[in-house]
Amino acid sequence: MATQSTSAPFIAIIPAAGIGSRMQAKQAKQYLKIGAQTILERTLTIFCEHPEIHAVYVALHPNDPSFDTLKIAAHPKIQRVAGGAERVNSVLHCLENIAAADAVVLVHDAARPCLQTPDVDRLLAYYREHESPAILAKPASDTIKVSQAQQPRVASTLDRRTIWQAQTPQIAALTALKQSITEGLAQDLMLTDEASALEAAGYPVALIEGPSYNIKITHPEDLALAEFYLTQQGLMTQ
Repeated sequence: MATQSTSAPFIAIIPAAGIGSRMQAKQAKQYLKIGAQTILERTLTIFCEHPEIHAVYVALHPNDPSFDTLKIAAHPKIQRVAGGAERVNSVLHCLENIAAADAVVLVHDAARPCLQTPDVDRLLAYYREHESPAILAKPASDTIKVSQAQQPRVASTLDRRTIWQAQTPQIAALTALKQSITEGLAQDLMLTDEASALEAAGYPVALIEGPSYNIKITHPEDLALAEFYLTQQGLMTQ
């Protein structure tokens, strides 16, 4: 399997074409505000301000009415791409629009606004040393149950010592990720994140322990938790 030169550009991909139906809000969740800024603004800022990120590709719904109202939309690193029907399609559209074939990409959820620069740095450092895919992930702290098919009853208990909760960013060579996603979609695989596509294609994916504050805002109560973490980081004045 081919690897990338560590001199290749690092490019961030932010799929942000979803509508966030589980948030019970009138607008897409990435445009809900935490303090003075939207979730999406805070997420994009992490990568736009990182000195080693060459460009930030953001996948938007074709009829997105809100992105142009954001100040960060005019940032020189930002590249807009039309999003797809599912997250994986949006990521693939971004990959297809990146001209630098030797690029290394970091895919990050639009709704994870509490990520910090040192977390990105650890992924970049791992890639420079190993030139292979990696993801931020959190070791499971709760006991994990498997339910019976179509029944809310326990079928089995997993060994939580081997269970990790995937986070983002997830880093990989553009060529490897593009090929993996394309092949996975052709095989009708369920690709819930970039790692699942890479795993199916036979690439080893390293687990880099991620922080508890790197939460994904999915439900209304997550907004208050994100606000708490951003306050702890001193970012709520922004």
